[in-house]
Amino acid sequence: MQFVISTLNGLSYGLLLFMLSSGLTLIFSMMGVLNFAHASFYMVGAYVGYTIAKVAGFWVGLLVAPLVVGLLGAFFERLCLRKVHKFGHVPELLITFGLSYVLLELVQLVWGRTALEFPPPEVLQGAAFTLVQHPAQGFGVVLGSAPPEVCAAGSCSPFPATRAFMMLTALLMLAAIGVMLKKTRIGLVIQAALTHPETVEALGHNVPRVFMLVFGAGAALAGLAGVIGGSTFVTEPNMAAIVGSIIFVVVVVGGMGSLAGAFVASLLIGLIQTFAVAIDYSVGSLLQQMGVAVSAGARESTFLKLTLSQVAPILPYLFLVLILIFRPRGLLGTREG
Repeated sequence: MQFVISTLNGLSYGLLLFMLSSGLTLIFSMMGVLNFAHASFYMVGAYVGYTIAKVAGFWVGLLVAPLVVGLLGAFFERLCLRKVHKFGHVPELLITFGLSYVLLELVQLVWGRTALEFPPPEVLQGAAFTLVQHPAQGFGVVLGSAPPEVCAAGSCSPFPATRAFMMLTALLMLAAIGVMLKKTRIGLVIQAALTHPETVEALGHNVPRVFMLVFGAGAALAGLAGVIGGSTFVTEPNMAAIVGSIIFVVVVVGGMGSLAGAFVASLLIGLIQTFAVAIDYSVGSLLQQMGVAVSAGARESTFLKLTLSQVAPILPYLFLVLILIFRPRGLLGTREG
């Protein structure tokens, strides 16, 4: 049962990373811009969703907050990013890097520096389903929370409804983006505007406006992830810093500009970190189980005493290093760098 719960937790965390990285991947694949402020849009989405939810309820906040963040992203592209786009990638990186600090300071000025309580709606409070391990009947699944008498006879592991909703939303997001890019006219125009902007303009389309809409859509996806992530975990100014670097790992590991690659990389990184915490072997004992001989003196070294849960935060970055060494274009990428 522990394996199943760890797998579900890893998949739910990985799908949250995908919700974040999908917007970043969309912006990079369509515009060639690596947006350093993307995690800050995630943070702003959580705070805007929190404010709207207090007045009009969670579901209104879930719908309106991404629109607000998307408009913020579109205005930033129109007023700031577009003016430095002609100077190359370095000015683009610097201006988005500066925006991340501006948004952080604004959030702290408006909402303060302490964490806020952003509860999910009542329908998402509690368990989506419960895994039950009964000594006689074996393994089973009960929708919602299991009755006390069932848990008294065996062991119960509830899976939160907020995480199930997060997973469902991420999968719907993947399907919607895929259909939009591959099956709709606007998706074809967006993709053509990146590779053949002069031709698209000759056909009567406003290419700068297309890029503005793409950047706004990517920011809106980050805002949607912020509302769900903020209500599931915690809403605080540090939430952007927590996921900021990891989503760039996801984008590079999956392949720069590859939506499918970002999806696969998100799941892999989510599972790696979750299982590292769940297994929690020391490095020395793990090497011994793999058949590597460890001397008595070496067992006392600080490195071999480290547990997997202690090194879990750096595992995605080690994975990134290996990917850059053996497959620089990423898992499903088509170009290097």
